[in-house]
Amino acid sequence: MRAALTLIVLAAAPDLGAAQGAGEGGRLGTITFPTSGSAAAQPEFLRGVLYLHSFEYERAGEAFRAAQRLDPGFAMAYWGEALSLTHPVWNEQDLPAARAILARLAPNREARAAKAGTARERAWLEAVELLYGDGPKAQRDTLYAAAMDRLAAAYPDDEAQAFRALAQLGLNQGVREAAAYMRAGSLALDLMHRNPDHPGAAHYAIHAFDDPVHAPLGLAAARAYSGIAPGAAHAQHMTTHIFLALGMWPEVIAQNVIAAGPDRSRWQAGHYTYWLHYGLLQAGRTEEAAALLAELKAHQSDSAAATAPRRIHLAMARAQQVITGERWSDSALAWTIVIPPQATVARAVDGFAAGFAALHRGDSTLAAARLAELRRLPSGTGLAAVPGLLARQLEAVLARRNGDRASADRLLRAVAEEAAALPVEFGPPDFVKPPYELLGEWLLEDGRTDLARQAFTRSLALMPRRALSLRGLGIAERQVGSGARP
Repeated sequence: MRAALTLIVLAAAPDLGAAQGAGEGGRLGTITFPTSGSAAAQPEFLRGVLYLHSFEYERAGEAFRAAQRLDPGFAMAYWGEALSLTHPVWNEQDLPAARAILARLAPNREARAAKAGTARERAWLEAVELLYGDGPKAQRDTLYAAAMDRLAAAYPDDEAQAFRALAQLGLNQGVREAAAYMRAGSLALDLMHRNPDHPGAAHYAIHAFDDPVHAPLGLAAARAYSGIAPGAAHAQHMTTHIFLALGMWPEVIAQNVIAAGPDRSRWQAGHYTYWLHYGLLQAGRTEEAAALLAELKAHQSDSAAATAPRRIHLAMARAQQVITGERWSDSALAWTIVIPPQATVARAVDGFAAGFAALHRGDSTLAAARLAELRRLPSGTGLAAVPGLLARQLEAVLARRNGDRASADRLLRAVAEEAAALPVEFGPPDFVKPPYELLGEWLLEDGRTDLARQAFTRSLALMPRRALSLRGLGIAERQVGSGARP
């Protein structure tokens, strides 16, 4: 086995516009991952692993294929390309394509193991064989995580610990589960202490702690990650998972501007620009947010840009703008945005925002029509319950508008409690009008200022420094202080 290599990658990522913007530099971080591959192939292999750690999966696959061309029998290059097709945090996996990659190395598991140059490499291959073996995904994820535990115990190096932490994040099929996330965060922070320039250490710590309760634990990682991997757009955006969870709006804005790419003329509605738009709204820069949304809509006029995710993000940003900006007659409401039928949460958010705005304009007929549409959307358990909860929230608003304040209050309180009990989700909230925030506003209107203060405090615990909840809490505090009725 060759001596270990430590690589600082300097190949800049290409500018891919809004969906995958470019960082300001080409560094991806520093790792050590010795293999039995050829000296020519090893740098490409390391580049692929670095891209994996920053979830730049397409670029990772390209790097691993380049390593294969330089060394066709390099087993770990096939391991890496196959691993690029599992995205644990997003609960995504292309099982047939991953199996096909492994089959290119050798036709069966035994033959592939024989191509591994060392016992350590056989352990890495064994883990990925379990990940893409038989059985349902949840079972394979569990077997893979156990294999990574064994590998890290036998070979306690940085990469084993990094991928072990990532395997923990993927155990719960895309839904945050505190125990696994805390295990992952502990592993990531320990690795970050040993190698402060390791991209996976910072990245996985951020994912583990990107909720309002644990976000302070990830703040150091968030402040470090963009400098560790400026060549990865996702690294620039990922820092804002912690910043948003803590309500650090200037940082949310600045980092997503970088992530979206230097060429603003190519920005599209997407993950990075959606978070940027939300940050502008929360910072009180409503007109800038509106201008950005109009710009994204204009850029989406090309048919090639009108992909389903871009249409979804455009609709979600419009909903945030209408409600957070309190722009009940916003011209964006007239846009026709076709949301795919299967995107039920996005359709629910869009319908709720339209109905909520209609009620503020005094149009109960349109609001009732939007409520009927919301009720027809499928709703399930966990985060899949969002469409049903949004329908009930709009029902409560309509009941209050029709004079039935007691029923509206009971219904909204129930929605708020159920929404707060859902698994923690990161990013701009699907509850574009958070139920506790709305409840606080109603209580203020009714002169129940002390209860309003409690509702706004609860809203801010779930979404720190949210602008409208802060405004409401300030009003409630002033009224309580002036002796208004509690």
